[in-house]
Amino acid sequence: MNGHRRKGSVCAGLFLCLAALLGCSREETSQPTAGSGATRPAALRAELEPAPEGGELAALVQQARERARREGRELVVYVGAPWCEPCTRFHDAVKAGQLDAVLPALRLLEFDLDSDRERLAEAGYASEMIPLFVVPGEDGRGTPLRVEGSVKGERAVDEIVPRLAAILSRARASAR
Repeated sequence: MNGHRRKGSVCAGLFLCLAALLGCSREETSQPTAGSGATRPAALRAELEPAPEGGELAALVQQARERARREGRELVVYVGAPWCEPCTRFHDAVKAGQLDAVLPALRLLEFDLDSDRERLAEAGYASEMIPLFVVPGEDGRGTPLRVEGSVKGERAVDEIVPRLAAILSRARASAR
């Protein structure tokens, strides 16, 4: 076997091994996170959590934030609408696991602008554009750590994710 064919066989073998490993089930076992007392699933995935209907929004967000922290996750309030193309593209990308590699600990508390507009505004989550992503404060109210709006089309998710990662990074830095 010449060098090029051997190299190709080795690469193909490595690819198949990696594919087999990636295809394994992602059983979630809890393990403690360093120094936090919290537990987190072994294989985290970015996730959407529908916002509860009714109730005082800041209190609901505060409870969701505390629960997310206990589970080793980062909570972001996400406001979208079914008629918003970037919103639906982003929503579908999260459901399809496309954010898992970049933001595996992300939990998005998802609100619909049309049905939640008033209570969102009362809790500091008003915006000019959607999708809206806000890192909530300890009191459950909106903070200046936010991203709003996006391009339409296939690039929407690619345009949103780095901006979302940046506000989460700033939130982590300010928490230290």
